[in-house]
Amino acid sequence: MESQNRENLGSRLGFLLLSAGCAIGLGNVWRFPYITGKYGGAAFVLIYLVFLVILGLPVMVCEFAVGRASKKSMSAAFQQLEPAGTKWHIYGGFAVAGNYLLMMFYTVVSGWFLKYFFQMIGGKFVGLNGDAIVNVFVGETVGSASTLLIWMVVVIIIGFGACFLGLQKGVERITKIMMSALFVIMVGLAIYVAFIPGSGAGYAFYLKPDFKALVGGEHGLWDTIYAAMGQAFFTLSLGIGSMEIFGSYIGKEHSLTGEALRVIGLDTFVAICAGLIIFPACAAFNVEASSGAGLAFMSLPNVFNSMGPVAGRIVGAFFFLFMSFAALSTVIAVFENIVAFPMDKFGWSRRKSVLINFVAMLILATPAALGMNVWSGVHFGAHIGSIDALEDFIVSQNLLPLGSMLFLLFCTLKKGWGWDGFIAEADAGDGIKFPKNKVVKFYLRYIAPLIILVVFIAGYFDIFGKK
Repeated sequence: MESQNRENLGSRLGFLLLSAGCAIGLGNVWRFPYITGKYGGAAFVLIYLVFLVILGLPVMVCEFAVGRASKKSMSAAFQQLEPAGTKWHIYGGFAVAGNYLLMMFYTVVSGWFLKYFFQMIGGKFVGLNGDAIVNVFVGETVGSASTLLIWMVVVIIIGFGACFLGLQKGVERITKIMMSALFVIMVGLAIYVAFIPGSGAGYAFYLKPDFKALVGGEHGLWDTIYAAMGQAFFTLSLGIGSMEIFGSYIGKEHSLTGEALRVIGLDTFVAICAGLIIFPACAAFNVEASSGAGLAFMSLPNVFNSMGPVAGRIVGAFFFLFMSFAALSTVIAVFENIVAFPMDKFGWSRRKSVLINFVAMLILATPAALGMNVWSGVHFGAHIGSIDALEDFIVSQNLLPLGSMLFLLFCTLKKGWGWDGFIAEADAGDGIKFPKNKVVKFYLRYIAPLIILVVFIAGYFDIFGKK
C-alpha cells in the first residue's frame, strides 16, 4: 500500500532535469556519435529525429501519465489503474527486473569514464603513443578485474548516496547541479572544437545530408532506418518504468505532452552536441569516426595529446567529466526507481531500501565486471557473447521494446487503462495538449505498437541471422 507520506519533487525544473538525466546517458554521448558515423552522418540524424517523435514521444507521455495517475512506481502502477480481473500488473515485476539488469552492467561501464577523468587530470596519457593508449583501455581498464570492481563500487556509492539523502535533498538537488554542469561543459567543448584547424570536414559530414550515399552506401537504406529507429527508441530508456517513476512524483499543474517534449529536447540537445564535439575533432586529427568504444577510450586521448600537454589534459578531462555526468545522471535516476520499488510495495523506509539495494547491487553488478576479464571465458553463444552482453541483450532487445509496446496498449485499449483515462491524465494542467483525434488514437493503438514489434523482430534477425 502506498505510504501517505510519499515524497514529491520540489520543483518542475527538478522533474525535467531528473527525467532528462535518466534519458541522457552513454547512448547519447558515446553510442549516438558512433552510430551516426557508421550510418552516414547527417541523413541518419534526420531519420533518427523523425523516429524520436513518432515513437519516443508517445511512449514517454504514456509513462508519465501512468506514473502521475497511479502515484506509484512500476511495482504497483498497472495494478492501480487496470480494470478488475486483468493481468497487466504482471509486467511490473519484469520492469523492475529490467532496472536491476540495466544497472548490473551500466555501473561497470560508467566506472570507465570516472577512471579516465582522473587519469586525464593526472597526465596519464601525456606522451603515450597509439599502442600505449590502446593498452590503457584494453589491458589496464577492461582487462583488470580489480580496476573495474573499484570504479564500479565508486559509481554505486555515488548513485545510492544521492538516493539516501532523499528525493529532494539528494536525487533532485545533485541531478540539478550535475545536469547544469553537463550542459555548460558540452557547450564549452563544442565552441572550443570549432576553432581547431581542419574541423570543417567533420561539420560537413555531420550537418550536410547525403541521401545518395545513404541509399547506395555500405549498409543500405533499410539497415539505416532500422538503426535510426533503434537509437531513437533506446536512447530514452523507455519501457521499464524509468520515466514512469518521475511522473509519480509530480503534480497536475502542467500537461504531460509539453513536459515530454522538453525532456526529449534536452536529451536530443546532448546527443547533437556530442556529435558537434566528436566529429569535428575526429576530422581535425584524422581519427576514424566509426571506431566504436575506441572512439572515446582509444582514439580521443590521441586527439587530446595533439592539443598539447596542458590544453590536451584540460580539454580531455572536461570531455570525460561530461561523459561521467551523463552516465551518473542515468545511474541516479534508475537507482531511484529501484529504491522506490520496495518502498511502495512493502512499505520500507528509504534508509532500509537504499542499504539493502546497495548490497544487492554490489553483488549483482560483479559478474559483469569479472566477465570482461577473469570470467571472459563465460559466453552465451556466438551471437550474444559475454555476461554484460547478455544483460544488455535482455534489456535492450527485449524489455525496452516489449515494455514500450505494453505501455501504448495499456493506455489505448478498453481492456487496459483506456484512451479516456490516459487523455484525461495527459492533458491535466496548463500546456500543450495531446492530440485526441481518431487518426492519432488509431496510430497509437495499432501502428506504433506494430512499428515497435518490427524493431523487436528485426533486432532478433540482426543478431541471430548473422552467420
